[in-house]
Amino acid sequence: MKRLQAYKFELMPNGAQVRAMRQYAGACRFVYNKALAWQNEQYQADNTFKFSYTKIANLLPQWKEELDWLKDAPSQPLQQSLKNLEASFRHFFAKRTDFPRFKKKGQSDSFRFPQDFQVEQHNNRVFLPKFGWIRYQCALSHKVKFSNNWKKQKARITQLHSTIANIRKDTLHKTTTTISQNHAMIVIEDLQISNMSKSAKGTATEKGRNVRQKSGLNRSILDQGWFEFRQQLEYKQQWLGGEVLAVPAHYTSQRCSCCGTVSKDNRQSQAKLTCVSCGYETNADLNAAKNILAAGHAVSACLTDVADSSAYISGDALYGYGERVQQGRSVKQEPTEGIAPVMA
Repeated sequence: MKRLQAYKFELMPNGAQVRAMRQYAGACRFVYNKALAWQNEQYQADNTFKFSYTKIANLLPQWKEELDWLKDAPSQPLQQSLKNLEASFRHFFAKRTDFPRFKKKGQSDSFRFPQDFQVEQHNNRVFLPKFGWIRYQCALSHKVKFSNNWKKQKARITQLHSTIANIRKDTLHKTTTTISQNHAMIVIEDLQISNMSKSAKGTATEKGRNVRQKSGLNRSILDQGWFEFRQQLEYKQQWLGGEVLAVPAHYTSQRCSCCGTVSKDNRQSQAKLTCVSCGYETNADLNAAKNILAAGHAVSACLTDVADSSAYISGDALYGYGERVQQGRSVKQEPTEGIAPVMA
């Protein structure tokens, strides 16, 4: 069976190559933004919106004539940046993402060579057009296992991972300390991290699907340190006299925080929520955060059991909360306004 597998290595360019990489990444970003601006102008002119990679790619030679510095960049990465824009529009039309946005300098700067590159594994180097040969970080696998050089390289890698872990811990501690010092009550989703990061390989008889994509997602989830983040919040809130409420995550992303309507059609894209009932539009993550906070308010103020936090509050209204449960019986909360003490 033929297997295609991708590998990621760290390149070791010299000073001139680093400057060229930054220049080419900037050129690709410029072409992406210029193509997006041109597409927006076409839409304003005739109110028809259909992205055409071929049509915009034909404009690339004209842009190079107008801007000589674009000629210094390789043609393939510039074309691939237009391919990226095409993919962004395709996802937008499929209602999977928001409308493509302009790229900013320093945010995910990159470029791609689809062909005309060479790899010499025995020399640990790769040839890229306009760059020449560049060395690449595969030292451990080429050393004799348990030899002195192998042990030295393994110690370097271990130190690197330790540094990364310390950076993560430092960030988590600073973030949780700031949050705990400024909030008496913190409400979070009761996420099952172990279930979310399970492998998708499947079994010997029933193979899994999208194994590589799920593996990458699992690494991203675990790399964030969500469980450690929750633990730090809990004990720091205990120190400061606050509380942390973990509410179930059911329907928090599908519930409208304005009117309370729960529908999967409310979440037609990953980043945006549009209520099918009241027409309320907002960022999907912000909407979910409001629902989570409201569920925490219902648990705290109305004595609702955490396990029954379908309850949530939006503004001054309380919608859809079930029975208040305390020690197996419902508890009714009476308003305190207008009640005066009786004096004998």
